[in-house]
Amino acid sequence: MTKVIKRTKLAAALMGVMAFAGTSVAAAQQVDVAKLQNEEQKILNAQEQSQEKINSLFEQSQDLLIEYRSVVAEYENLKVYNDHVAKLVADQQATIDSLQRQINGIEETKQGVVPLMYEMIDSLEEFVKLDLPIHKEKRLERVERLRTIMENANVSTSEKFRQIIEAYQTEMDYGSGLISYQGNLNVDGQEMAVDFFHMGRVAFLAQSLDLKNAWIYNNETNEWTELEDEFLNPLTTAIRMSRKQTAYDLVKLPVFAAESAE
Repeated sequence: MTKVIKRTKLAAALMGVMAFAGTSVAAAQQVDVAKLQNEEQKILNAQEQSQEKINSLFEQSQDLLIEYRSVVAEYENLKVYNDHVAKLVADQQATIDSLQRQINGIEETKQGVVPLMYEMIDSLEEFVKLDLPIHKEKRLERVERLRTIMENANVSTSEKFRQIIEAYQTEMDYGSGLISYQGNLNVDGQEMAVDFFHMGRVAFLAQSLDLKNAWIYNNETNEWTELEDEFLNPLTTAIRMSRKQTAYDLVKLPVFAAESAE
């Protein structure tokens, strides 16, 4: 009887130990599940952050693509216009070269050359009036000086012709490079001191000396149009570039095609 009681107690003790062990295992499993869930949440958070970065990069790439296409389109338009101007310049240069070849025998052909020179002066005056008003008064004064020289008997025919050719060459020079100079601009009936700036004959702009206002010459209306504030700093940089006060760089400026000078 005593052996049976002892065995029963032993069995009960073993069952208690096993139950306690089972409870510990279950608790350990719960801890492991919690850790796994925590790690899984971290992974999900990391995935969400990665996806947000991917979305942001995609949006930036789309914006850059749109900007690139816009720049390409603007470049193509400018290229077409520059090619057009280059053809005009080449044709003008060909005319000058042809006239220069005739200079050697000019004294023998005065009767034919004199009408030609008057015609060249008239054409030059018309070109200045139709062109961008870059140094317009100065250029028209040059035309008037040529007319005065034509009536001066003390100036030889060859010298008259040379000065006309020189005037044509000066007009060609206005069509290249970045050039700026100071002058006065009539704004709403008031004269304002400004810095004029032009990129060849592609665009003609002006900026007040206090750098607070800027205008562009509209070839279609033959009027000055005020620019938005976003062009003030680029125009200031361009003017400084033309004066070699800063290194050459890309700047964003508005453009009106010089159709009226064609």
